[in-house]
Amino acid sequence: MNYLKVSVLFLICWSFIGFSPYPIDGYSRTGIKRLLRLERIKSGEIKDASGLPAGAMKSYNDIKLSLISKKKDSTAQFLIKDEKFNKEINGLFYGLDKSYSLSVIDISDVNNIRYAARNETSGYQPGSVGKIAVLNGLFTQLAKIYPDSFEKRIELLKSKSVKAGQWGMTDSHTVPIFNIETNKLVKRTVIPSDVFSLFEWADHMMSVSNNGAASIVWRETLLMAAFGKDYPALTQEGADAYFKNTPKKDLTNLGNDVVNLPLRKLGISFEEWRLGTFFTKGSNNFIGSKDGSIGSPVGLMKFLIQLEQGKVVDEKSSLEMKRLMYMTDRRIRYAQAPALKDAAVYFKSGSLYKCDRSKGEACGKYMGNVQNFMNSVAIVEHPNNKKYMVVLMTNVLRKNSASDHMYLAGSIDKLINK
Repeated sequence: MNYLKVSVLFLICWSFIGFSPYPIDGYSRTGIKRLLRLERIKSGEIKDASGLPAGAMKSYNDIKLSLISKKKDSTAQFLIKDEKFNKEINGLFYGLDKSYSLSVIDISDVNNIRYAARNETSGYQPGSVGKIAVLNGLFTQLAKIYPDSFEKRIELLKSKSVKAGQWGMTDSHTVPIFNIETNKLVKRTVIPSDVFSLFEWADHMMSVSNNGAASIVWRETLLMAAFGKDYPALTQEGADAYFKNTPKKDLTNLGNDVVNLPLRKLGISFEEWRLGTFFTKGSNNFIGSKDGSIGSPVGLMKFLIQLEQGKVVDEKSSLEMKRLMYMTDRRIRYAQAPALKDAAVYFKSGSLYKCDRSKGEACGKYMGNVQNFMNSVAIVEHPNNKKYMVVLMTNVLRKNSASDHMYLAGSIDKLINK
């Protein structure tokens, strides 16, 4: 795509089906086939009737990091509560369950940053929000393989294809599979024989939150740590032999390290955010669990701040991760708030619920009566240059909290935009 034509994008009605968090003109750079379908929809070659939110039309080069000018500032400097802002934010929770925890920072004016929080150190099961830690681990290892060339890191993501195997089993979330010759799109669950590039697996992990894709990206991150500069040439047979011949305890320890040590390097503590279990049962045949998983609003906010500063791995890696968080189609939970339709939203949601039906209580999907975690992480950027970051984590039993998340999103947006 000719990037001189980027401005024309805002005059075109884009349309497509499914989640798509990567900038829609990114196929030539990434090789993610789903993005080629979007380009063909734009050109009229493929007809589609679904509409695209106005805030989802940023191109690859439009996405920027917002706190580069504050790169030398410590994370602690951003986490000092603004008394007035904090009081206003906490007022929005009147009548809501005490389990609601929040961290929010208004970065619209980098010289007048405002921070507010509520129960921000409370720990929750992060669910799919933990996939951001896997993404961080991936880019950390890429930097170790190619410390002097970011373009070689991108090329490896684009050119290295790997097979799902049992690691992708099982998950109810489908992935989009686009045939570039027939223009046919199929959505189905991952099967063991599936082969995608590293970039496509990462996209599946972030876009449709596919658990199999997350376990596969995590697996490849582990292999990068184990094989180092020999990883690009690693064959399927070599990888299989490694997992067969390495003690499970050693694999568990290395798997834990590759996603958690990068968080510690960012000053995020063990209790603030950790990831202890792969996302699929198929992975458990190879890797054990360790230390459990936990997340807190303050831990995740520390990550977002440093992402915008360009300090997560390095500036280019931070920007690429932000692109992979870009939400460009159907928005859910927090991101579904009508007030955000014109805003660019960089988003990850996660949930985990558990039911005990012996109690005779109402219990169902996203309405667990034992645990009912629902978490939202969002960077919001409005056309009027209002920019802010939010981490909202809840554990409200016997209730689908999606509507509350959406309501709070609208209220927080209104407060910051007033």
